[in-house]
Amino acid sequence: MTHSTHPEGLSPETETASAAARAIDPERATKGVAATITALVLSAMIMILNETVLSVALPNLMSDFHVDATTAQWLTTGFLLTMSVVIPTTGFLLQRFTTRRLFAVALLMFILGTVLATIAPTFSVLLLARIVQAGGTAIILPLLMTTTLTSVPVAYRGTIMGLNAIVISVAPAIGPTLSGLVLNALNWRWVFGLMIPVAVIVFIVGIIAIRTSGEVRKAPLDVLSVVLSAVAFGGIVYALSSIGELIHGAWAPIAALVIGAVALAVFISRQSALRSRGAVLLDLRPFAVHNFRLAASMLMLLMGTLLGTVMVIPIFLQNGMGVSVLTIGLLLLPGGLVQGIISPVIGRLYDKVGPRPVVIPGAIMLAAGQWWLSTVQVDTPLGLIVAMHVVFSIGFGMLMTPLMTTALSSLPRELYGHGSAIVNTLQQLGGASGTAILIATMTVGTTLAAAAGLDSVESLVSGTEKAFFVGGILGLVAVVCSFFVKNPAAAAPAPEAGADAGAKRLADIDA
Repeated sequence: MTHSTHPEGLSPETETASAAARAIDPERATKGVAATITALVLSAMIMILNETVLSVALPNLMSDFHVDATTAQWLTTGFLLTMSVVIPTTGFLLQRFTTRRLFAVALLMFILGTVLATIAPTFSVLLLARIVQAGGTAIILPLLMTTTLTSVPVAYRGTIMGLNAIVISVAPAIGPTLSGLVLNALNWRWVFGLMIPVAVIVFIVGIIAIRTSGEVRKAPLDVLSVVLSAVAFGGIVYALSSIGELIHGAWAPIAALVIGAVALAVFISRQSALRSRGAVLLDLRPFAVHNFRLAASMLMLLMGTLLGTVMVIPIFLQNGMGVSVLTIGLLLLPGGLVQGIISPVIGRLYDKVGPRPVVIPGAIMLAAGQWWLSTVQVDTPLGLIVAMHVVFSIGFGMLMTPLMTTALSSLPRELYGHGSAIVNTLQQLGGASGTAILIATMTVGTTLAAAAGLDSVESLVSGTEKAFFVGGILGLVAVVCSFFVKNPAAAAPAPEAGADAGAKRLADIDA
C-alpha cells in the first residue's frame, strides 16, 4: 500500500475498492453510513453535555467538598485543558485506528469517568473523573466530523453537518437546564449517575452499528510532538482560563501563556519538518487555505461567546435577581431548543445557497443578541432576558453549521482528519478564552462599581453589562469576517473527483 500521497491511509487501490463496494450495494452502504453517524452523534451529544452540565451545580459542589469558586472552576478548566491536549493527536489517531475501535475507546473512557464522578469521595477524584471524560470526548468530536466528510456526498454535507451542529451548539446550551432539573429533585451526583445507563446503551448500539474496513496505516508517532502539543495547548488554555487571577496579582497565567506560546512555535516548526517524513502529528497545511483560516477563526470566536454567555447569565440571574437554579435552567432552555430546531434547516439552506447568505445575517443576529444582553437590569422582565438569549441563539445556530462545513469542505480529502482536529482544538481555545474574558470583565466591572460605592447587586449589574459589551464587540468582529467567507465548492474538489484532483489541490496548498 502506498502512503506517501495519502496521509489518511487511503491508497488509490483502497479508495477504488471502497467505491466499487458502494456501487455494488449503495443502499446497504447508505444505511451503514447513517447508522455510524447516528451512533457518533448520540455519543457526542452526551459527552459535550458535560462541558456545561456543572455550571449551575458548582455552588453545591463547593459546599460538599469545602472548596472555593476558583478551585471548583477547575472542573470546567480541567475538562477544557484535557480536550485541548488530546484533540491535536486525533489527526494521528484517525490514520492509525478504525472508526469502530476509536469509538469503543472513547465511550469506555467516558463511561469510566462518569462512574468515577458519580462515586467521587473527594474533589481530587471528581477532577480526575472529569479529565477521563474529556479524553473520550476529545476523540469523538473529530471522529464525527471526519466520518461525515468522508462518507456523505457533497450535496448533502451541509444537512448532515447541521445535525452535527446540534451536538456542538445545543448540548452546551441545554446542559444547565438538565442540571437544574436534576438538582431540583436530587443531588449533584445524579447529574452523572443518570448518564451512565444512556452512555452504556449508546456504546452497545454503536458497537453493533459501526462496521469499518481496515483502511488504516501504521503512522509513526512522534513523542516529542505530543509533549510539545500538550505544553503548548495546555499552557495556552490554562492561561486563558485563569486570566481572572491577574486581578489578584497572580503571575501564573502570564507564565503559562509565555511557555505555551514558545512550545507552540517549536511545535509548528517541528510539524513542518516532520511532514516530509510522513511522521507529522498535526498537519498544519489547512491554515494555508484562506477559507479554512477564516471559518475556523470565526468558529473559535463563536464558541467563546457561547460558553461565556451561558456562564455569565446564570451568575447574574442567581446572584443579581435571586432566581432559583431550576428556573435558570428553564430560562436557558428556549435558546437551546431554537438552536436544535434551526440547525438542520440551516444545513439544508447551506446546501442550496452556500455559506454567505446564511452567515452574514447570522453574525448580525449574534451581535444584536449580545448588545441587547448588555442592557440587562435587575428589574428586566425574565421573559425579555429569554428573548435576548433566543436572538443570540438564533444567530449562533445560523453560523455554526455553515462555518463548520465551509472550513472542512475547503480542504482536500487527505486533510479532513487534521482539519477536523484543528477546528476542534480552536473551539476549545475559544471556549476557554471566551469564558475567561467575559467572566474576568464581569469581575472587574463589579469590583470597580463596588469601589465607586454601589451595593453588591448594582455592582453585579454593572459588571454584567460590561461583560456583554465585550461580547457585543466580538459579535461585530464576526459580522465583519462574515462578508469574506467564500463558497468552498469552488475551492476544493469533491472526494469522488479522484486522486489526481486531490493531489493537485495538495500541491497548490504546499505552494
